Amino acid sequence: MMIKTKVIAAMAGLAAMGAGAPLLAQSDEITVGYFLEWPMPFQYAKVQGTYDEEMGVKVNWVSFDTGTAMSAAMASGDVQLSVSQGVPPFVVAASAGQDLQVLDVAVSYADNDNCVVASGLEIDKTSADELAGKKVAVPLGTAAHYGFLKQMSHFGVDLASLDIVDMAPPDGAAAIAQGAVDMACGWGGALRRMKEHGNVLLTGAEKEELGILVFDVTSGPAEWVAENSDLVAKFLKVTADANAMWADEANHAEMLPVIAKDSGMDETATMETIETFIFPTVDDQLGAKWLGGGAQDFMKGVADVFVEAGSIDAAKDSYENAVNTGPLTSAQGM
Repeated sequence: MMIKTKVIAAMAGLAAMGAGAPLLAQSDEITVGYFLEWPMPFQYAKVQGTYDEEMGVKVNWVSFDTGTAMSAAMASGDVQLSVSQGVPPFVVAASAGQDLQVLDVAVSYADNDNCVVASGLEIDKTSADELAGKKVAVPLGTAAHYGFLKQMSHFGVDLASLDIVDMAPPDGAAAIAQGAVDMACGWGGALRRMKEHGNVLLTGAEKEELGILVFDVTSGPAEWVAENSDLVAKFLKVTADANAMWADEANHAEMLPVIAKDSGMDETATMETIETFIFPTVDDQLGAKWLGGGAQDFMKGVADVFVEAGSIDAAKDSYENAVNTGPLTSAQGM
């Protein structure tokens, strides 16, 4: 089917780029990928220049629309680290043979990644079978794509009965607003705009009951991380410190305007979004729920779902080697 063709073609391209990408030793500057309209505490440190100061290098920042685009940029060597890459796009790239590593758990957000059905259809979780024949905007290979697949499986909706179009969340939001699609999937600011024109089928809590965990990671190419482990540890330390600063509500008045501006959002929308986020501490991240085993098992589950849906050809036997806790452990001791 068309979805499989697009995702597998992307995977092949990633593998090819990864094979030819040069090993980059530590230099005077690095480039880091992130998302606009996805407000996080690290952006306060980004704007303040804390990363540059603590790492001793110039950090260039480039924004992306999807985690799959982040994978491509890391495969080509244009980007060294990506903050808040979704687990599904990471899994798609890793399954294609791209040697990426998860370095930390950036954020957990079951309520901030979902699919929205156009209000005019009056379809909810009790009538989801009526989605058959409808047109759906889905950013393929992303967390939203994984959640979409799991929800359709839960409701017994045959994927072959849907007209599925690959769209980045901002485009999907515009499409559902214009009536060009019947359902759209995405996250962040785009998801908020989608909700202005429709309703979700399942809440975050209901999704978690089905095993649809939603979290992002900081990721990087394994070879580059190995060559720059100290630099990576410092990066993760600055991120953890920013998260800890945000955890104290006394700092919100200082941090919120900075984060909002950097996210391209107003303060109200920023707070509404970030309140749905959970930023695990370093201790929590290194525990069994996350990088101590839980994340690896979850990645295997995501890959198996994508294989079953025909979105990728095959899953790895294990994703243990796709997680590198060395830099985060070093950051913990800084």
